[in-house]
Amino acid sequence: MTLVRAKKHLGQHFLTDKNIAAKIVDSLRPGSVYNQVLEVGPGMGILSDFLLEKPKLEVSLIDIDTESYEYLQKKYPALGKKLINADFLEMDFGAYFNGPLGIIGNFPYNISSQILFKVLDNRQQVVEVVGMFQKEVAERCNSKPGSKEYGILSVFLQAYYKVEYLFTVKAGVFNPPPKVLSAVIRLTRNQTAQLDCDEKLFWQVVKAGFNQRRKTLRNALSSLINKEKMTEEPLLDLRAERLSVDDFVKLTNMIIANR
Repeated sequence: MTLVRAKKHLGQHFLTDKNIAAKIVDSLRPGSVYNQVLEVGPGMGILSDFLLEKPKLEVSLIDIDTESYEYLQKKYPALGKKLINADFLEMDFGAYFNGPLGIIGNFPYNISSQILFKVLDNRQQVVEVVGMFQKEVAERCNSKPGSKEYGILSVFLQAYYKVEYLFTVKAGVFNPPPKVLSAVIRLTRNQTAQLDCDEKLFWQVVKAGFNQRRKTLRNALSSLINKEKMTEEPLLDLRAERLSVDDFVKLTNMIIANR
């Protein structure tokens, strides 16, 4: 079969090292919790080969690239409707999957944050993610309060998932090689996909805090808090980057209580 051309506008860098591909697939931990797996951006199927060897998995592939889709149709004719030519970011998970789901992929670096927010939007269904990201993004996902990498994405992911930085990947195992290092991370959803607070307000508080991250939260959250009732709250004297997920939950509940 004719090989698929990597397309710059789609952020494609095809993994060529089968040992790393096997290691990524083996990082998935399906079982009693889920057996449906969606691979995002399979390209020419280097991860798919290993996924499809696992008899207990129900594997689906989604790729926006029509050339990849047509290549994979010939390579895996038995997949049928489980091979999807569509945009993952626009996907209605409920239309394709019934019940919990794992996601895996060598994700396009130009939309990596959007992919993670798509996962967050579907956290009730997505119980595990194993993916290749730009190293900088992987570190941001796993960063802790007080570090310069810690931000909105760090808080939201860590609110709902256990984030593990698994291993770093050098540029030479891709075609074409990216100009950055890459890394594989695993997200394992908490037992409940809900927080012990008003989640809509939690998201507003986190976004407002980091959108003005140089300001103290008392100033950054001025439109959300009752200043007269919360004059003595020490968390408001900190910047957003100093607060853990638990701190943000606590602060959200305090804002509700003092309205």
